[in-house]
Amino acid sequence: MEIRKLIYPLHKWWWLLLASMLVAALASFLAIQGQPDRYEARATLMIGSTINDPNPAGADFQAGEALAQAYAEIANRDLVRNATMEALGMRSLPQYVAQALARTQFLEIVVIDLDPARAQMVANELAEQLIRISPTSFDSDEADRLDIIHQQLGFYKQDIIDTQAEIDTVKEGLGALDSAQEIANAQETLNALQSKLNTLNTTYTSLLSSMNVEGVNRLTIIEPAALPSRPTGLTEFMSVAVAAGVGLILALGVVYLIEYVLDSSLKFPDDIEGIFKARILGHIFSTAGIPRNQIQISKYTTHPTAEAYRSLKTNMLFMGKDTPLKSILVASPDQETGKSRFTLNLAVSLAEGGKKVILVDADLRVPNLHSNFKLAQNKGLGEVLTGRATLEEVVQPINEYVSVVLAGSKHADGVEWLESDKMEAILNRLIRMADMVLIEGPPYIVSDSAVLGAKVDGVLAIVRPGMTKREAASNMAEQIERSGANLLGVALVDIPNWGTAYFAKIPNNRYYTA
Repeated sequence: MEIRKLIYPLHKWWWLLLASMLVAALASFLAIQGQPDRYEARATLMIGSTINDPNPAGADFQAGEALAQAYAEIANRDLVRNATMEALGMRSLPQYVAQALARTQFLEIVVIDLDPARAQMVANELAEQLIRISPTSFDSDEADRLDIIHQQLGFYKQDIIDTQAEIDTVKEGLGALDSAQEIANAQETLNALQSKLNTLNTTYTSLLSSMNVEGVNRLTIIEPAALPSRPTGLTEFMSVAVAAGVGLILALGVVYLIEYVLDSSLKFPDDIEGIFKARILGHIFSTAGIPRNQIQISKYTTHPTAEAYRSLKTNMLFMGKDTPLKSILVASPDQETGKSRFTLNLAVSLAEGGKKVILVDADLRVPNLHSNFKLAQNKGLGEVLTGRATLEEVVQPINEYVSVVLAGSKHADGVEWLESDKMEAILNRLIRMADMVLIEGPPYIVSDSAVLGAKVDGVLAIVRPGMTKREAASNMAEQIERSGANLLGVALVDIPNWGTAYFAKIPNNRYYTA
């Protein structure tokens, strides 16, 4: 998608995006006002002592991870919760969660509370209670037994060191012995010391195992909970900023959903040209600075709308360079495109060059041109087709160069008259009476315009960007191609004009009702 197509919704709906951000930011600001600060304390425990082993086994790590999950589940249950409340003399605990850190032997207890000191105290006590129900905890008799074993381990360790030293001394002295007897005695002593050392090592290992202090199923607090120094969570500014960002993202989603999913209207020139397979001949801006029911005929105006009509007129005349255009049908894919106002403005623009222009309202179903001129809808094209009036009677001059033929009375079956030979004869007579005949036809959702399009020199399609539906435009393009009509091009109307302030203000001189 082109950059301009991405930017278009932002430019069109900027007010909605801004309003969404402001509403979300204000709602967030009001929501967090008066809320107390919350503090977070964390205590970390380690399962086992495998991390201290220079040659750990993979099975020990796996067992530690599994035990961490199990202890996390236990810490979140009433067993540990009730013991903690009893130890602290509390009737309830603040919010907390115990969780095993992924793929590690670590267990973390997180407590959130309004009081930082209480959060710290509860976190540490939960850790202590968890240790008490694990094999790490033992009673006083067990502690005395472990103290004795620990003392014995110290003795045996020293004996092992001394015996090893004696063995090293005997080995060093072997090289200085000369007699066989001395060597044999030294070897016998060495064997006795080695046997003693083996016995000491075996005993030491047995005592060490009996202590059961270095097993996998052992809990240790490696990081007690510290006193929180600042509240947890986002700051007030960050909370408001995040809310504004979320509001903007949601609004962007709504805007792009509206523009590119729910709204099937044509918005971009290349899309319109692709459907009609024709060039865009003119860009008519909205009539900012000109009353919507008026046009300015002065050729000296600098208003962008008047300039746009002149540009459209020039492009149309270039289209008839080889074969001059005498009759043009102005039609739209659907209703509500301002077709009457557009056709009248175009007629006045053509007349600026001294051309005589006859403007014909050929919409016999829903005539509209008479309301723009504030003329009575007594006689018109319908009466000429039915033989109740002559063509000269219904041609009404507006000024020296512009005349108008109203639709007259309504005809629900007008298509039968429009496709008749009489209509073609009327059109030929009008062409002889003027330099240019502009016909305002009904929208292409009815067959009347398709019939008229085959009788004129060219068809000018008008499209209102952002309003004309893609399906209606495609239907019009197909009907023009099927009827063999000559599609001159497309004019875009009611384009929002944000730059009119650049142009000089229009003097209050000659206006014509449109």
